[in-house]
Amino acid sequence: MRPTYTPAELPHRDEQIHQLARILAAPLRGETPSNIFIYGKTGTGKTATVKYVTKELEKVAERAPRRVEVVYINCELVNTQYRILATLATIFLEKMREKCGEPGLDLPEEVPMTGWPTDQVYKCFFRALDHDRQLAIIVLDEVDKLVLKSGDEVLYNLTRVNSDLKNAKISIVGISNDLNFMNYLDPRVRSSLSEEELVFPPYNALQLRDILDKRAVMSFAVGALEGGVISLCAAHAAREHGDARRALDLLRVAGEIAEREGANTVSVEHVRQAYQKIEQDKTLEVIRTLPTQSKLVLYSVILLDERRERKIITGDVYNVYRTLCRQSSLDILTQRRVSDLINELDMMGIINARIISKGRYGRTKEIVLNVQPLQARAAIQVEYPDVDVATLPRQLTLA
Repeated sequence: MRPTYTPAELPHRDEQIHQLARILAAPLRGETPSNIFIYGKTGTGKTATVKYVTKELEKVAERAPRRVEVVYINCELVNTQYRILATLATIFLEKMREKCGEPGLDLPEEVPMTGWPTDQVYKCFFRALDHDRQLAIIVLDEVDKLVLKSGDEVLYNLTRVNSDLKNAKISIVGISNDLNFMNYLDPRVRSSLSEEELVFPPYNALQLRDILDKRAVMSFAVGALEGGVISLCAAHAAREHGDARRALDLLRVAGEIAEREGANTVSVEHVRQAYQKIEQDKTLEVIRTLPTQSKLVLYSVILLDERRERKIITGDVYNVYRTLCRQSSLDILTQRRVSDLINELDMMGIINARIISKGRYGRTKEIVLNVQPLQARAAIQVEYPDVDVATLPRQLTLA
């Protein structure tokens, strides 16, 4: 039921599997496959399909003129050129050691994740790769995160390396949720990629229900799911861009809630509770990753909401925010900038900020908190244990 599981069968992705397999089967004919870029929204089966096809390719690669090695890198975690190259160098040094018994007299056993010049890491990776007649299929998942953080130089280097390799070849498989990803790349990089593109459409409700039915057979005891449970999970996920991962999470969390309650079956009510819990967890994760100043603005709204003396307006938020900044020894932003941060929190759905007119006194925003105050406060307060909340009401009264 978790995203890490790759099923033996991927329903409703036959066309994408055949397209990907046709491209990646080139090494079985002695050719080098094209670079491939795969696009689609979250939960449309991109990563699962790539892992499924590459696993099948590795099974039949013994017949290939070149040995096939597949390397999977999540660019959300490994997101700089140095770390990408260091990871690849370490992997191919290990494979070289397995085949030859030792990495070579002048090659290290592994490459550190910091400290070396980038060109030295690149040379180490190049030599470890080119020691054998092999095809390296490098899968870069969430590749847009890499490019946005560190630029496209690493893609350029990896695609140009084929012209210098004597024994080995490289093929890049990039996976991205961003359909406009190619627009971020330098024209030189786009030219050197010469990529083929695959687009994964979202699942519809019927397809999601079929996926859940197959996973439920493997995951739940017979009769453990009441009628309507799978349909409701599929309907929720279809409404949110056909996200299969979302549907599976809903069903899994509903099962966990039922198990904790000691229920014999998973009901529709358990699905509704799971939906609320997932939404809440997602919002709290967004809050935890907010920039410092945005957290302080939100913290100010939470503290005002807890007092409930009157409706929250921008001026009150700014007064509390200034006090929190002084106690936390942080720079105080202007009121206009704080108003911009309030707008950003409004766009995220964490608060609701409505502009109201005060006649000759101008306009202000009336703010309503859209999250549970206690949980949101706990998510923020971990970073600001020194803030003395008890002093805020007195200072607000003076303000």
